[in-house]
Amino acid sequence: MNAMHLGFEKDSFVGKRTIDFYRERAKGGVGLIIAGGFKVEHIGYGPTFLSIADDAFLPGLRELTAEVKKEGAKIFAQLMHAGRYVHSSEIGQQAVSASAVRSRLTGEEPRSLSIDEIKRLVDKYAETARRAKNAGFDGVEVIASTGYLISQFLSPLTNKRDDEYGGDLPNRMRFGLEIAQAVRKAVGAGFPLVFRISGNDFMKGGNANREAVMFSRELEQSGVDAINVQNGWHEAGIPTVQQVVPPGAFVYLAAAIKEEVSCPVMTCNKLGDPYLAEEVLRDGLADLIGMARPFLADPYLPRKVQEGRVDEIVRCISCNQGCLDRVFTGKPVTCMVNPFVGRESDWKITPARAEKKVLVIGGGPGGMEAARIAAERGHQVFLYEKSEKLGGQINLAAILPDKREFGMLIDDLNVHLIKNGVHLKTGIEVTPDIVGEIGPDAVVVATGAEQRPYSIPGAERENVFDVVQLLENDIETGKRIVIIGGGNLGCEAALLLANKGVIKSDTLSFLFRMNAEDVETLKRLADTGAKEVTLITRQDRVGKDIGQTTRWIFLSEFHRLNVKVITRAENISITSSGVRLDVDSVTREIPADTVVISPGMEPVNKLYEKLKNSVKELYLVGDAKEPRKAIEAIYEGAFVGSTI
Repeated sequence: MNAMHLGFEKDSFVGKRTIDFYRERAKGGVGLIIAGGFKVEHIGYGPTFLSIADDAFLPGLRELTAEVKKEGAKIFAQLMHAGRYVHSSEIGQQAVSASAVRSRLTGEEPRSLSIDEIKRLVDKYAETARRAKNAGFDGVEVIASTGYLISQFLSPLTNKRDDEYGGDLPNRMRFGLEIAQAVRKAVGAGFPLVFRISGNDFMKGGNANREAVMFSRELEQSGVDAINVQNGWHEAGIPTVQQVVPPGAFVYLAAAIKEEVSCPVMTCNKLGDPYLAEEVLRDGLADLIGMARPFLADPYLPRKVQEGRVDEIVRCISCNQGCLDRVFTGKPVTCMVNPFVGRESDWKITPARAEKKVLVIGGGPGGMEAARIAAERGHQVFLYEKSEKLGGQINLAAILPDKREFGMLIDDLNVHLIKNGVHLKTGIEVTPDIVGEIGPDAVVVATGAEQRPYSIPGAERENVFDVVQLLENDIETGKRIVIIGGGNLGCEAALLLANKGVIKSDTLSFLFRMNAEDVETLKRLADTGAKEVTLITRQDRVGKDIGQTTRWIFLSEFHRLNVKVITRAENISITSSGVRLDVDSVTREIPADTVVISPGMEPVNKLYEKLKNSVKELYLVGDAKEPRKAIEAIYEGAFVGSTI
């Protein structure tokens, strides 16, 4: 289990919430937990990051390692310093780095470390490694990736020094290698030391895999026992963990390093599928598999594999809603598919005090989760869904090419509904009379949301469709398409249509391997679709309801596929030839063969209102309460299922 920031604590001390979280993963059968990252000094990151900077942190650290070891797992401490990735407001002073190069992540310029400060930091890493050993950790990992401080010394983009720590690659590696040597000396020969590096920074003009290989060779010579290979910097323009990334896409980076070193090499990112992970090991591309978010989704993933229950794994769907989107907004981590993250002891699935007949109305993610947990607790549960298929609006998302992993969520929930004996009824719209016939003790209304009514002049024309019609029916469109509505669904529709006619990946691979076309032609074919798409919104920007760690991908894809975006549009109307609108009091018309309207959603809760006076125990969850994201719906479903 790779290290990931949790944000559970506010003062950098390990607390009960953190210990409970890691204990649960240890129970789940993981071999090694890399906990942290742990700051090596106060200014290494903000107060929500754990620290190992002095002896005051030892009691909590010792309790953590003891509890994990009781469950049979090993635990390493990741030692970190974020350098220029720290906001000055978090640490009360200017951040530090190799050189005074402004950070795109914080918008601030750090100050350059002096030689004496560099030497002191090297000693600090050694001191904290020794403290980790004293605290009961089984080893340490030093993070030298992701654009953090050691990366900032390694990269020519952030290291502009003209002393022995700057210039050519051997000098830029010096800081990291001195840390490796100092840590090895501090902890002794028999204590495992891992370095986590970026196999490619994915920063234009920065370090690529060639430099990562050279650094890895030198790290091994400096006493490092294993190399943990991830990829990219936080400010890089290449997605690394989002749904758009194919599973196992970055294994090649670790494989190249493994060819050049004799120590074990770990690979990670989008490797939550145990069959894929096994294939990577069997093919000799890496020696160890590191997972992070899959352990948020399902703490018991390894045990389920060991026991032949692979179909029961609750899979990470790479949505980022509960993890990275929250990390980058300063909130504690949770998980869309596992709302119990961070609440491992406080919120448990316990047997119901008395068995009840529970009726769940609506088979979207919120309703499915409520039904699953209620049934697991011993209730007799009936789940009714109006359509012929469970999943609700998740089914719309799963239609989209880069969102197919959302479909895994519905599949996984369905497995657990069946396992727990939920009575499933689809194709039935529940009425108060049906509720009366069933006679439930408790009713959960999870009837979801529907498109808001819209009133746009010309919307009755034959070439105008709403976004749900488009997604559900694969409607044939003209060449010139205008989408009205810049929310998440409108943005998704824009990318879906803009990708029409773009060369398929298997064809692209074939043409490249056969040298059928030059690289420039292949790039044009991969970036050029058959449609001309324009996205119009009344808002000041598109995708306001898209998470921070994925919205930038939409904008990047719009640029790549030449999707035109018009914001602050007023007085929108649809004409015989296109869409007329005002922008900054200037009227213009966008030619369109097809118009798609994405008006947003509103709750469907009339049944809830009708049942208020006839059902004693009545709950309203998910979009039926208020249209939001799936993470809120699943949380509410889990909470209700746990309390009935």
